[in-house]
Amino acid sequence: QVQLVESGGGLVQAGGSLRLSCAASGSIFSINDMGWYRQAPGKQRDSVAVITSGGTTNYADSVKGRFTISKDNAKNTVYLQMNSLKPEDTGIYYCKARIRLSPSITVREYWGQGTQVTVSS
Repeated sequence: QVQLVESGGGLVQAGGSLRLSCAASGSIFSINDMGWYRQAPGKQRDSVAVITSGGTTNYADSVKGRFTISKDNAKNTVYLQMNSLKPEDTGIYYCKARIRLSPSITVREYWGQGTQVTVSS
């Protein structure tokens, strides 16, 4: 059983900062990559930032230069530092991890429950 627990969301004024955290727990053999996804009201869930096991990062164009994804391998935790926040960054932020439970089991996707980020103008 794998669980992803997110924290750090909240209400912030435009121009402010927030830091999201997502910790994976359970019987984890390895983590291929972890990432953050955002779902605004009435819209589909889109990728915001992803970090691979090797540390390669990828960002949505809308957040480049403002958001930074990082990870702590020892804690199986991924972070999203969000600076210069804009009202259009508002949404529910979900953490996703691609995890292998054992060498003989294929990689599976796991999602967190989501954390609300609201940016006021």
